[in-house]
Amino acid sequence: MTSRPGPIAILGTCAAVASAQPWSGIESPLLTDHVQLTHADQFYKAGEAYFDPTSSWIIFQAIPTPPEGAEPDEHYSMYLAPLRRDEDGRITGLGEVIRLSPPGSANTCGWFHPTIPGEILFASTIHPPTTEDVPGYQRDKSRYQWAFPPGMEIVRTRIDDTGRPVEDLQIVFERPGYTAEGSYSPDGRFILYANVISEKSTHEKADADIFVYDTKTGRHHALVQAPGYDGGPFFSPDGRSICYRSDRAGNDLLQLYIAELEFDDDGVPVAIRAEHALTDNDWVNWAPFFHPSGRFLIFTGSGPYHEYDVYAIELDPENHYAKPPHERIVRRVTFPGGFDGLPVFNADGTLMMWTSQRTPEGEGRERSQLWLARVNPDAMDPQVWTGPLTEQQAIQVARTALGEDPNRMMGVARRDGVNWIYEARIISGQNPGIVRVLVRPDATTTILSDADS
Repeated sequence: MTSRPGPIAILGTCAAVASAQPWSGIESPLLTDHVQLTHADQFYKAGEAYFDPTSSWIIFQAIPTPPEGAEPDEHYSMYLAPLRRDEDGRITGLGEVIRLSPPGSANTCGWFHPTIPGEILFASTIHPPTTEDVPGYQRDKSRYQWAFPPGMEIVRTRIDDTGRPVEDLQIVFERPGYTAEGSYSPDGRFILYANVISEKSTHEKADADIFVYDTKTGRHHALVQAPGYDGGPFFSPDGRSICYRSDRAGNDLLQLYIAELEFDDDGVPVAIRAEHALTDNDWVNWAPFFHPSGRFLIFTGSGPYHEYDVYAIELDPENHYAKPPHERIVRRVTFPGGFDGLPVFNADGTLMMWTSQRTPEGEGRERSQLWLARVNPDAMDPQVWTGPLTEQQAIQVARTALGEDPNRMMGVARRDGVNWIYEARIISGQNPGIVRVLVRPDATTTILSDADS
């Protein structure tokens, strides 16, 4: 049973961004040894990167920094780079970066084959996209938009030990409309992907469904065909389920889902056996990715004020993911005060890589670049990622929510189940007195007071 404080009345609710402390400190319970992998001197912006099975290489999309006075490319190119390590084995940056995609083409969603060394998968138009209008996703009036060029196809190539391609790009299969967001099953037999269905789409709204391609038989099987865009799918570590995002509600607020797969006698996933909503809120939730344990997902969440960060959400595979969204614990992972998203783990869960606008100095923000951090050895237990914040995190979040100078504040925090209650005495300033702040694992807060006072 969870202990509760006395009767309370809600005075206000807010999302706290802990900016008074460097992000490396407040993130250290889960992440440590942060490293910026890409930089503005080489890339105008970079993002969406994935590890190879040995954590030796990464594949990522980026736009190169143009010469002074020139405009940057409109579309992402696909790149490959080895991870550089020091004598203690800690990652310090990238080695030589190699471009895989043809000049002028649009590219996204790279992936390494899980069992065939050197085989790489990504989506590409191969040639420069046509100038015709294409459907896309844009939330409200944000400048950020996902475009879905209809000439995008899933391609593959092979690289040698130095990362150089040893064969031309080959289209794996062709489908009408935008085809991308591909990834392999753990055994490498199946390719999970999203395909925009032109008959269901408009210029303003792309409608994509999720399919699986059997590389053994060449057959495609439709898995998720709900209204709206269903995409960004990945297989679970055991290959029995998939996760993905969906805007089926039609309100531009993406939600996360997980689906248990139905298999035929040959072990081919041919349908969805059961689908479960993981989130049901007023956030934009996207880019879900399984932890190798299968016990939680990391994802990009807008939070209540659309300040994008990385979050972790608990899973219950032993219960067939039956827990309703409002009962799932969501824990905030990153705290820079700018965009953090598109998070992924390496194969053993010791590294997390993501896209961020943070700066090494901890102040301001820059265009998106790739960052990597080592998972704190004390956080290797999956339950840590979906548990409460640490006491110091809770105090920092609460003080930021109050907007008070810590030098004018004396307070203590105590656990209340998975939440924290921070009780502070404001000792000077315009509003002296006692205030209580409820701090949740997702770092949202509610300011409380005694109902009888």
